[in-house]
Amino acid sequence: MDLGHGTGGYYLQARLNVSMPGVERGLAQELVDAAHQTCPYSKATRGNIEVAVRLV
Repeated sequence: MDLGHGTGGYYLQARLNVSMPGVERGLAQELVDAAHQTCPYSKATRGNIEVAVRLV
């Protein structure tokens, strides 16, 4: 979680680095994308904070 500062004041942003050893990269990306769409926390923050999800 990062705290940023802009013209409108302070804001939060999140960076998630996801590792899925042994899972083919294409499938892993599909799973990560689907999880981000259905996760209750992602739904609650969607449109309120910037979230970057990266498969590592």
